Amino acid sequence: MTRRGGSVGVGGRALSRRVLLDPPEVVAPQLLNAVLEVGGRGAPGRAGRIVEVEAYGAADDPASHAHRGPTPRNRSMFGPAGTLYVYRSYGIHWCANVVCGAPGTAAAVLVRAIEPLRGLEGMRADRPRARRDRDLADGPGKLCAALGIGGDDDGADLLDPDSRIRLVRDGVAPPPDPAASARIGISRAVDLPWRFCVPDHPGVSR
Repeated sequence: MTRRGGSVGVGGRALSRRVLLDPPEVVAPQLLNAVLEVGGRGAPGRAGRIVEVEAYGAADDPASHAHRGPTPRNRSMFGPAGTLYVYRSYGIHWCANVVCGAPGTAAAVLVRAIEPLRGLEGMRADRPRARRDRDLADGPGKLCAALGIGGDDDGADLLDPDSRIRLVRDGVAPPPDPAASARIGISRAVDLPWRFCVPDHPGVSR
């Protein structure tokens, strides 16, 4: 795989929580080219560059898990910006979201695809059906399997340097003109152009 953003080392700089306080449709494209790191600080782990995201609002977004208010399943969505919200989709796949917006807003950004950067051997072992490295994490369930993210990670603080999962910048800025389209796999609010991708990136979900 060609690395469009260069290499990433362990311990990039955490995003500012202030950046995540905006509405989800504003935050989402700003997360493109950020890096999700998984594993202990200072030790080899897994990492991937975010290349595709979707924004989900709060009570006013009928496609959002927060639309009907807080439940045991979505309680992490009501946490502070920078919280990791993990849920199981259709009882099969884990999906990872970055909580954003003002406290209690319960908005989030679904991470739909990453470009694998580090820990590819482990990713290949956990995603044996992927025929190419660019297919390891080209979907929300696939990327959680590749990175080893599961239900026990729900509620983690992505901006805490001591967290097992961290959201960091390694010097690669978001694309100046991200591709935008309608969200995928939903039946309500289908007209909102809240899916954002790194333009022409081969790792975007199909």
